[in-house]
Amino acid sequence: MAFTLRQLQFFIAAAEAGSVTGAARALSISQSSVTEAIRALEDDLGVSLFDRQARGLEITHKGSAFLRHARQILADVATARSAFRDEAETARGRLSLGVTSLVAGYVLSDILSRFRRAHPRVELNVIEDNGDYLQHLLIGGELDVAVMLTSSVRDRTALHVETLLVSPYRLWLPLGHPLAQQEAIALEDVAGQPLIQLMVDEIEESTRRLTAALPVKPEIAFRTRSVEAVRSLVATGAGLAILPSLVYRPWSLEGDRIEIRDVSGDLPSVQVGLAWRRGTPLSRPAHNFIRSAQSAIASR
Repeated sequence: MAFTLRQLQFFIAAAEAGSVTGAARALSISQSSVTEAIRALEDDLGVSLFDRQARGLEITHKGSAFLRHARQILADVATARSAFRDEAETARGRLSLGVTSLVAGYVLSDILSRFRRAHPRVELNVIEDNGDYLQHLLIGGELDVAVMLTSSVRDRTALHVETLLVSPYRLWLPLGHPLAQQEAIALEDVAGQPLIQLMVDEIEESTRRLTAALPVKPEIAFRTRSVEAVRSLVATGAGLAILPSLVYRPWSLEGDRIEIRDVSGDLPSVQVGLAWRRGTPLSRPAHNFIRSAQSAIASR
């Protein structure tokens, strides 16, 4: 029997909540409904999507891969339902879009996929650069909209900012690391541990401020602009990382497991969203892009 959209919804909720209880609470349904949907989905696919543990559900490697497909299927269904609502929305036009590098890799693809399906005749020009330069282009009228880390936008009088996603920082560890066995991890526990530092957007500055507040300065074992490099280095035990959960994936490219844990203390968060120039009417393509971005982020 083929799986259903409802089973996909329950599976995604369980993956995001990390437990049947959390998924049932988020969906306002019974725990047994979630359990049965996941079991039926696993039977249909012939794979185990989760490892059942006392503390909840741990998504498997194949489950993590299927999660991307499940989200895309639901996004495609939503796009199909709205495809014929307003024929005028398929009008031709141009859209100049800015994006920062971190957002380009982890947020933009879903938004662009949804926008292009709904508005295939809009000519799209995308510029990837740092946040300061994108703000300069927005204020100068050279960009219509930017998808960026809104927590770094400085000139709020000239730019309208809409935050769509808030991503807290969490601790990344290799499988079996002693800190992963603790009931609670404090920032002080990280002091003295080798750290892998990501040098992208405002992540570098946030991590520097965070480590500067520690009583014992951690050793920066490696600095890189590649999130994939961070994943590989953490997974092989070269060090730990404190990064937004937005960029977390449970597996490195080599197939090694990466664990993630909450840390008590004053950790920053990353805010992702949209920015556009104040005082200038939005073009139809820009308005439609903002709607696509809002819908894409809401469905994550």
